[in-house]
Order: sequence, then structure tokens, then C-alpha cells
Amino acid sequence: MFLIGVPMRASIWKVCNTCENSSIKETIARAHAYDTLLVQKGRYREFEILVDKPLVIRGIGYPIVDGEKKGEIFRVTSDHVTLDGLFIVNVGVSYTKDNAAIRVIQSKNFQIKNMVLEQLFFGIYLEKSSHGKVYHNRIIGEAVDEYNSGNGIQLWYSSDIEVLKNHVQGTRDGIYLEFSDRVTISENVSMDNLRYGLHFMFSNNDIYTNNTFENNGAGVAVMFSKFITMKNNTFRKNWGTAAYGMLLKEINDAEIKGNIFEENTIGINIEGSNRIKYTDNDFIGNGWAIRVIGACYTNSFKGNNFLYNSFDISYNSKLNDNVFEGNFWSSYTGYDLDKDGIGDVPYRPVKLFSYVVNRTPETIVLLRSLFMDIIDFSERVSPVFTPDNLKDAQPLMKVRS
Repeated sequence: MFLIGVPMRASIWKVCNTCENSSIKETIARAHAYDTLLVQKGRYREFEILVDKPLVIRGIGYPIVDGEKKGEIFRVTSDHVTLDGLFIVNVGVSYTKDNAAIRVIQSKNFQIKNMVLEQLFFGIYLEKSSHGKVYHNRIIGEAVDEYNSGNGIQLWYSSDIEVLKNHVQGTRDGIYLEFSDRVTISENVSMDNLRYGLHFMFSNNDIYTNNTFENNGAGVAVMFSKFITMKNNTFRKNWGTAAYGMLLKEINDAEIKGNIFEENTIGINIEGSNRIKYTDNDFIGNGWAIRVIGACYTNSFKGNNFLYNSFDISYNSKLNDNVFEGNFWSSYTGYDLDKDGIGDVPYRPVKLFSYVVNRTPETIVLLRSLFMDIIDFSERVSPVFTPDNLKDAQPLMKVRS
């Protein structure tokens, strides 16, 4: 007899080192659909554990599942599977297969929660799966080189997934999406990863909120996607010769609002991206707050704070089709005679020196020189190299709170 698709007489199986059921793999084979396995504290030296029926597999006291570097550990191929509260270690490293601590294949309505994954290759790998939740997991890698390390959480051809409250550290890419739509990524911390804190391509209608991306090799990369919402995230301390808080490449129709970009080499690096609204973001102490590299049209920058960046805006074209309005600029030196909170003199945020550095990076050593101050002043008075219409006609006199 079933109730809403779940049998009323589902069994509970106790698994422990001294029990009749001492193997997770063998107990799964004996169990029936919708049963629950309670895995007791201990160490289980198992790998290639196939979950091919609806089950709840719950750890009691964080039992350790040790793959002994032999291969993949859990492979889920059924709908309605929950993995909860296990400590998984020693995933096998392979140069031909993307071995994962947990791989979910063509599954729906699954949950992976409260897991701890260490000494891994790939962490959680979702493949052609949907309507699942990856919640409150701790994924700690030991990545040194890109070629022999994997990603913490990876989604491939998956949709309608929630990735919430995870901590990912020390992997190649903390969170990676490819061809994955309608994904919500919220309240995660992705830090100290070898390449990107978040990396996604060809993924549309996704929402990213309240995440922290800190001290990653090159921050966050967003490529070839549309209808993206990124709100209230923090991008911090992504330093390096090619590092940025966020890279946008071929992104269209997106909203970037309420984020903090602090102490990155480049806050946002933008290329070929159009119709994006940048609103209420804080750019604090970056090398470049925003660096625009060609073919970016009908974007708007409104209500942002630009605080103590070496360069607020870098622009490599004389044509400008973007709107800058009502932002606060810490280097603005204008006045407000009518006391309406808006500067009476428009602000031109593109320095000639940023134009020079784009073409000859070695000139950065002249950043604080009097000569550079003079030519920047000359360019503001009579623009020759920078777009004459790239200006904020309503600069704020006070920091937007």
C-alpha cells in the first residue's frame, strides 16, 4: 500500500561495523524502494556504491565512507534519493574519468545534505538531473594543479536545482555549471580555490544571491549566458595578474545588484555583454573597479559606490552606448551649490592613464606621478582618447547607504 507514492511499510535498516548489515553497498542491494538506511558511526571502506532505488541513506555521528583512492564512491541513478550526514574521503584521482565523491545521474527529486567531503577529486557531480537540492555540505579539496584536480560542485545539463549554504574550498572551481538552467545558488562560501570560485557557461535563467567568493585564483567567470540575476554577493581579495572579482563574457539581459567587490585586481571585467543593469553595487579598493573591453552596449550603471579604486572605469573605445548616472565617486571633486545631494559638475570616470596602462601595462609604475595627474586633468577638460559622452551627469555627493 502506498501513500503519495511512498510505501506505508518502508523499512529501516541499521548499518554498523559489528551488525549483520556491515556493508553500505550490500545493504542497499537488500533494501526495498523508499527504505531508510541508518549508517552508524565508524569507517566503511567502500567505493562504487550504486544507489539505484529510492532510498534515504543517513549517517549517525558522521560515519566515514573511505574510497581508499580506488574510484568513485556514491553513484545515484534513481529518483527520490536522500544522502544525509556522511563523511566521504579518498576519492580516486583519474586522468580519464571525472571520479566524484557523489555522482547523480538522470535523477529527480534528490537531496544531498549535511555531507562532509575531503581528499576528493570531484566533489558533488550532477549529470542530466533536475529538481534536486544540494544543501549545507562542506567540501574541502587539496588542489595544487588544474590537471589533476576537479570541481567542488559541478552541474552538467541539469536544471531546477538549489545549491544552498555550502562551503567549498581548495578545489579547481568551487562551483561549476555548464548547460544548466533555472539554478538557484545562494548563501554559499567558495574560497581558496585554484581557479574560479564560481564558473558557468551556457546556463540561463539562473539566480545567484548572498554568496561569498574570496581569495580564488581568478574570482568568478560568467560566460555565454543570458537572463542571469546576481544579487548581494561578495567578491573579495581575488588578486593576481589575470584576476578579477567577476568576468562577464557574452552575457546578455542580466541584473547585477547590491554586490560588494572589494580588493580585487579587477572588480568586473566585461567583454561583449549587453543590456545589463548594474545597480547599488559597492566597488571598494580594487585595482580597476570596472574594466570594459569592447562590444558592450546599452548597459546601465546607477546608484553604485566607487570607493578608493586605483581606476574606477577602464574603457578601450571612443564610442559609448552605456549610461552612468547617480553613482558616488570618491575621487569626485565637484560641488553642490543647491544642496540637492547631486554634484553640479558632471564626473568623467575614465582616466587617460587607464587608457595608457591598457596598452602598455609597464606604465603602471607611474600611477602616482605628477605627470599622470596633469595628463588626466587635460583629458577631462578636452577628451581626445576617451569617449566624450562617458560621464555621470548626476554624481552623488554622499555614499549611497
